[in-house]
This record gives sequence, structure tokens and C-alpha cells, in this order.
Amino acid sequence: MRNSIKIGAVAITGALALAACGSSSGGGSGSSSAPAGKTVVIGTDLPLQGSSKDSSDATNQAIQLYLDQIGNKVGDYTIQLKQYDDSTAAAGKWDQGQCTKNATDHVANTNEIAVMGTYNSGCAKIIVPILNQDPTGPMLMVSQANTNPGLTKTWDPGEPQKYYPTGKRNYARVVTTDDNQGRAAAQFMAKDLMVKKCYILNDNETYGLGVATAFATEAPKDGITILGNEAWDAKQPNYTALFQKIKGMGADCVYLAGIFDNNGGQLIKDKVAVLGDNTAVKLMGPDGFTGYPELNKLPEGQGMYLSFPGLTNDDLRAQGGAAAKLLDAYKAKYGADPATSYALYGVAAVQVILQALQQSDGTRVGVNNAVFSGAGITIPADVSAIGKELKIDPATGDVNLLDMTIEVIKGNAETTLKGWPITG
Repeated sequence: MRNSIKIGAVAITGALALAACGSSSGGGSGSSSAPAGKTVVIGTDLPLQGSSKDSSDATNQAIQLYLDQIGNKVGDYTIQLKQYDDSTAAAGKWDQGQCTKNATDHVANTNEIAVMGTYNSGCAKIIVPILNQDPTGPMLMVSQANTNPGLTKTWDPGEPQKYYPTGKRNYARVVTTDDNQGRAAAQFMAKDLMVKKCYILNDNETYGLGVATAFATEAPKDGITILGNEAWDAKQPNYTALFQKIKGMGADCVYLAGIFDNNGGQLIKDKVAVLGDNTAVKLMGPDGFTGYPELNKLPEGQGMYLSFPGLTNDDLRAQGGAAAKLLDAYKAKYGADPATSYALYGVAAVQVILQALQQSDGTRVGVNNAVFSGAGITIPADVSAIGKELKIDPATGDVNLLDMTIEVIKGNAETTLKGWPITG
């Protein structure tokens, strides 16, 4: 019964303790003002084509597994998952036009009460303002992976206000931001790798430019000289000349600020061909290079360092509890852990949406208000999909967690190296 479940805790606890109450199909009809007892839709908005496919599929699978464990119900509502693809075959990654179309489709689907996503911050910056102006909303979006600071706090000119034309917030996330990620990467490279001269290459997209700026701002404070910060062209057949220039400048590290989808494989191959393997001239990238089996199996990728704004699957399993149980259930069903650590963060984002639904009247505006008013949303540690208490700040939509993990690719796999406490 709805009134017997305290803000969703019993339903969530039952799921992550694997005490599922049976599976229910998502039939029936609802609306953006669905009363209790109706079916409601949660959309996921991810790139389902290109290099991100494995990561996105794993995230959708983990979310559906979790929903199945709770019988596809929370309180008196039956939950139906609808997957949206924000990529195109032509682009091989997220696409601006597709993100715009998805945003209008979310608004038009009157059964849909909230969106989980996106993976790419640039896509979020297109979708959020459209959802914000939904006449029956604003419509809530909770991201498992967006790290660009400007979505929630002052960063580039006009941010974040320009994403909320109604003046009301409708966007939250369950990971920390690139100002923290870039800072952690620079601190790690200076203190642990002892680098002195670093060249930054960015992919000229929202996310890449943001994390490049954060790294470039922090690095000099840690004794690293930034030799340059320029964009790589994802359409180039090779980058030999670019790395020859970097070699001539005496760089002992290269920081790739962007996403692997933007011809990252060729970029890394040419880095090693010109500058040597990753023990000679250190190579590091942000989370835009995590969760790609293609990269992990690349010979030239071995020894590359990565940062991840959260806890990895290895860490989540090691700490036990609800997160480990969900990972074990996923492995039992699919034969391996999720291809990305963001999969469980996708579940955490859905937990935020479900709790907001229970604290609301079932309407879009009610669900959104549950997140951005009063005490906001708290997911207790013992039921959280990421094993830690998760709080969403009702003023900004940011999460309380500042976890950062440093990884290294070895043995054709992302391997956790250490957690990194953010300082400064």
C-alpha cells in the first residue's frame, strides 16, 4: 500500500535485497496527471549506437533488472520503462538534432513522468530547456553521467540560468562535476605520476571543453606546465603531425579531454606511435573514455589512466550491501558485470525519480516539485544502488557525493587504481 511505504524505502530495500515481489507488466494508460494506481512511464535517454552502445545497453539492462526486482511497481504506481536513442548511425554518437527530437517526444508522451539521462552533457543542455517549458511540468530529468558544471552552477556565461527559462529547476544528477574531476586528475598526475609538462587535447564539445578548462586551471597549482590546450578534429584520418608537434615541445603527459566516440581510438594509436607507450609519456583521460570495451582491448590503450566521478563496479562490489547484490544479480543474468560503472548510477537516478513519484501526486509538476522543494530527495545508504546515502540538493539538483576514482587500463580491462580525495 502507498501509505505503508515511507518515501519508497521499503520498495527500494526489497529490490536491492533481492526480495522482489514479482514482476508486473506495464499495461494500462496514464497521463501527465496520472492518479494513483495508474501506469506511468520513465524514459531513458542514451546513445544506443556507436561506441557508447555497450555502456548504454548495460545501463538500460541494470535499470530494467532493478524494476523487475520491485515488480515494476512503487506504491500504487506501475512503472514502465521506455528507451530513447539520442544517437544516430551517421554520427555514431549523440546527435544534436536527435536530442531535440527526443525532448519533444518526452513532452508529447503524456504517460511519461520523468527522464533518466542523458549520458552526454551537450545533449542534456539541449533537452533540459525543452522539458523545462513543458506546459504540464516542468518535467524532471535526472542524469547518471552528466558532469559539465554549467548545468547546475555558474560556469560559462549565462549558465545555469539559460537552461531554466521558467525560472524553476528541473534537472538533477547523481555524480559530481568536472570542476572536481579535472582538479582530481591534475592532482593525481602531479603527485603520483610526477609529470611536469602536459599537453591538453579536447574534442571541442561541451563536456570536453569543460573538463579541459578544469584540468588547465588546476594543473599549474600542482607544478604542471600546460604546453597547450587545443581541439582535435574527430574527422581526421590520423594525428601524427599533431603528436610530432607535442613531442617537439617535450611533453611528458597528454590529457585527452573529451569522449572516446570522437575518433579516440585513432588518437590513442597515434599518440603511442609518435610519443611512445603510456609508461614513457603518460596518457590520461576523463570518464568520457571509460566504459568502452573497444578501448580496453586496444594495445595502445594499455597503461592509460582514467578518472571516474564515482565508484567503479569493483569498488561497489567490494563494499558489499545493496550495490554488490545488484551487481551479482546482473552478472547472474548477463554473464558479466555491466560494461560501465555508470550502470548502477543509472539505477540510482531511477531511485531518485521513484522516490519523487511516491512523494508526489503523480503529475509531472508534482514529481519535479518533490525534488526541488523542502528537503528534496534522500536515498538511504542501505538501499542505495551505489551503496552510499544519496542526497539531492533542492536548490541546485547536485548530489552530495564527491567520490572520484582513478583507474588504469591493463590486461584489456579498466582496473581500479585508487580513490582520490579531492582537495583545494
